[in-house]
Amino acid sequence: MTPLSTDLHYLDITELATLIRTRQISPVAVTRAQLDRIAAVDGALDSYALVTADLALAQAEAAEAEIAAGRYRGVLHGVPIAVKDLCWTKGIPTAAGMPIHQGHCPTEDATVVQRLKEAGAVLLGKLQLTEGAYSDHHPLITPPKNAWNADYWPGISSSGPGAATAAGLCYGSLASDTGGSIRWPAAANGVTGLKPGWGRVSRHGVFELAASMDHVGPMARSAADAAMLLAIIAGGDPKDPTAIPGPAPDYAAAIKQGIQGVRIGVDAEWNSADVDPGNQEVLSEAIEIFRSLGAHIVDVAFPDATQAVADWAPACAVEAACAHQATYPARKNEYGAVLASVIETGGTLSGIDYQKLILRRLNFSGRVATFFSTVDLLLTPVHPFAPLSLDAIQTLGEQPHLILNLQRYTCPFNLTGNPTITLPGGFSEQGLPIGFQLVAGHLDESMLIRAGAAFQSTTPWHRRHPVI
Repeated sequence: MTPLSTDLHYLDITELATLIRTRQISPVAVTRAQLDRIAAVDGALDSYALVTADLALAQAEAAEAEIAAGRYRGVLHGVPIAVKDLCWTKGIPTAAGMPIHQGHCPTEDATVVQRLKEAGAVLLGKLQLTEGAYSDHHPLITPPKNAWNADYWPGISSSGPGAATAAGLCYGSLASDTGGSIRWPAAANGVTGLKPGWGRVSRHGVFELAASMDHVGPMARSAADAAMLLAIIAGGDPKDPTAIPGPAPDYAAAIKQGIQGVRIGVDAEWNSADVDPGNQEVLSEAIEIFRSLGAHIVDVAFPDATQAVADWAPACAVEAACAHQATYPARKNEYGAVLASVIETGGTLSGIDYQKLILRRLNFSGRVATFFSTVDLLLTPVHPFAPLSLDAIQTLGEQPHLILNLQRYTCPFNLTGNPTITLPGGFSEQGLPIGFQLVAGHLDESMLIRAGAAFQSTTPWHRRHPVI
């Protein structure tokens, strides 16, 4: 385990923002330092699909001039950020992990990218991901490495955001989550991942995998930093009618509220079924910390999610087939085998079977909504086993039960749209991070931020960094 770091590249956004606002450090100097670190380190991590050095320096110079003139925009002004390479960036390639899109230069920014620009953030580049944001990297793409150990899984599909955020190659990142793709990389790389409630953040200009389950959210080194990022990108958007109208909640206020009296549900049976000792220890320690902070720990029985977990894959397959109609099967030979198989599966499900699935999804969502009338938060693992080696990941296709275990605690909350936060909670015997998950009621990201900030106010795990 590494000592607590005071390196510039590991500063919290709030710490860096204070230095920039008070002109103790310039956005240009910070950006140059980040670009130098990317050049020195990312050759071993492959977290970036594209580094936008010229754009970043131009934005940093503009931010520096504005701040010098007294026109400070807020906490992200001059702060270097990176985005998953499925968010459109005007005039900059957006490939979504797919070689067939390497030449695609959008004519507009995704809404989330536009909001980062309006906040004065500096865009360092585009972060690598699995093909089309599904479960495997395209054979022609070099997969990002886990920031802690290259022999271990970096998570999917936001593998690049997880590795880059953990390694100090950006101060925070935007990612997406359709079945666990913010939570798995956050846990694997020891960072904080916030999946907002479905509809909280506009999806306009974000490459689809499964539209009704896609969530766009931040990955950062703390819950407070994630809250800062979410506050910028959240809110209604006329370009995405599914985005909840109106401004974002006051997430900054939530950071300071604490969790005295907050009801945290723990389903001991669900949390212990085939869950390894390392995860059990992390959960137990988290429970005691929350209790010491004034939360009420409530024994609960969460609605049975077995069928929901089984339904996620066919639901995703149908929506993915829809999302890829323009290029599949017309360019089938340019797809990787895993994504192609998913799309093929989506085309075989009958309308009647899909309707049954929708009805089961509605039923499960209703039961989950009722559950959250009894507690404020639910605490679960991210997955039930220690961080997986790449050798183990390569056997997933031969072990359906392992895939279901991987998805057990994540994909149900894409079906329901509940917001979640993943927090670092400890380390495995091999020195790999172990995270845990908190789930909140519909659109209650503020509760997640309250709990995450409270937990991190008294624990060191989010301030541990890999040796690069």
